[in-house]
Amino acid sequence: MKLYKNKFLLCSLVLLGLGSCQVQEFSDLNSPEVEAFQENITRGDLPDLVGGILYSSRVNLGNYFDDTGVIGREFFRFSASDPRLTGDLLGGGTNTLDNNTFYITNPWAARYRTVKNANLILGFIDGPDQSDQFSDEELNATKGFLKTFIAYELLLNLNLTDENGIRLDVADEQNLGPFVSKSEALSGIRTVLEEAATDLGNGGDAFPFFLPSGFDGFDTPATFLEANQAIAARVATYQGDAAATLSFLENSFMNLTSAQDDLSTGLYYNFSEDQTDALNPMYFPVEATAAGARIAQPTFLSDAEAGDNRLSKVAERSEPLTQDGLTGGYAVALYKTDTDPIPMIRNEELILMYAEANITVDPIEAVAAIDLIRESAGLPAYTGNTDSASLIDEVLNQRRYSLYAEGHRWIDMRRYGRLDELPKDRPDDDVWTMFPIPLTENQ
Repeated sequence: MKLYKNKFLLCSLVLLGLGSCQVQEFSDLNSPEVEAFQENITRGDLPDLVGGILYSSRVNLGNYFDDTGVIGREFFRFSASDPRLTGDLLGGGTNTLDNNTFYITNPWAARYRTVKNANLILGFIDGPDQSDQFSDEELNATKGFLKTFIAYELLLNLNLTDENGIRLDVADEQNLGPFVSKSEALSGIRTVLEEAATDLGNGGDAFPFFLPSGFDGFDTPATFLEANQAIAARVATYQGDAAATLSFLENSFMNLTSAQDDLSTGLYYNFSEDQTDALNPMYFPVEATAAGARIAQPTFLSDAEAGDNRLSKVAERSEPLTQDGLTGGYAVALYKTDTDPIPMIRNEELILMYAEANITVDPIEAVAAIDLIRESAGLPAYTGNTDSASLIDEVLNQRRYSLYAEGHRWIDMRRYGRLDELPKDRPDDDVWTMFPIPLTENQ
């Protein structure tokens, strides 16, 4: 099994929450060096260990967003060094998705590395002597935080492999659980989130570690529980469970207003220029060359309603850019610098999940939520039909523009069986349904 590197990331949360970070190499994840934490994890150790989670959760994010954004026809990913980004991902010609290539093996392994690291920490704090270092509330808070991260990382990998499934049980590297179906995986992820919610509810007033600015407003067990419930609502949405989605949203940080700042409220990945930290992998200058650029798929602009201010998420270049038979005149411009944060989940998505869940529960409430999004985008109120099919069309369209290049479009169109509606820019292109299980899983 080659999912996990034999290393553990230890990061001190000093500057921007992710300051001095070092990588400690271990010949074996079960070596005495690692087990030493199990015997004597201190209050000083825990922030470093949690920092490792926050670091590894950002590794290979660029590949994940390129996978979902390119296949979802949100943008083209030009690269002079790797034609597979415009070949394999778009199914150009006879190209297919490879099970032993960076675009699946790297993000897959990175997400499971975070899961592995979180499981290690859970094992450490379950040791018999931890009551000397931490209160029961602090231990519960830490468990709730780590389990939430485990669930989130598993969900990202499931987004890639879909019906091919994932491994849920990876706590014992020497005895990995089987691959489970998509439906079983979603149920298992939801269970982990519910366990985490119980832990956070018993977690007292504070975490025994610091969190970076991307967690502002969600840096106590009680407020992080609201983020946990938001992620659970996303899982329930993927399950098509409207009642559960609404229940989770009621306990989340959802704020049903049209204020732009409220739409941005949520959890974010942080980045910085510190040499021991990471830069935003989704940032390219608007005038980037074909050596490395993200160019908006042209229909993002041509399909938009007049006056939609979300078109500011792309920016016009001085001249169009062409590579591999693909051309676009607008660059993805979500991020203005290479240190801008990337959202994990935010209020705008929650409002759209609320609208979607209400399509079959309370269509009038669904329209009211849709109008909050339309108003924030500078658009007039929705005047279309209120039957389920029409409202689904509208919600998917609003998700397309509100959540552009945040990793949702491909998943949304897939769960409604509408991948055939995504544009193909070349006659022989394909729209893939899912990634294959990485070859490393079979070795």
